[in-house]
Amino acid sequence: MRVRVLYFGVLKDYFGDGADVGLPDGATVAELLVQHEDRANFVWESIAVAVNREYAKLGDVLHDGDEVALLPPVSGGCWCCAHGDSLAPLADASPLRPTSVRAHAD
Repeated sequence: MRVRVLYFGVLKDYFGDGADVGLPDGATVAELLVQHEDRANFVWESIAVAVNREYAKLGDVLHDGDEVALLPPVSGGCWCCAHGDSLAPLADASPLRPTSVRAHAD
C-alpha cells in the first residue's frame, strides 16, 4: 500500500514537503516512523502524528491512500511540557523514542 506523508516544521529540512511511502498492508503508524528514525533523530521523542487530519497513536493501522502528517514541536515546546504527562494521546503514556516505536512495529 502507499500513504502520503507530509512533513512540517524542521522535518521539511530533512525530508522535503512530502513523499509517497510504500508500506506492507496492515502497517501501523509505528512502522512508518521506524522508516524515518535514521534522520532527524532529535525530534522523535516529541512528535505528533495525524492520519487523515486526526491525531493518531502508534498502533493505529494505516490504509492505502491515507495522508499522514508528522508534526514536530514548534518553538521548542512539546505537548508533555504543556500538559504534564508524556505524550499520552500518542503513545500509551510513554515517551515516543525509536526503541518504543520499534516495539510497537513488531
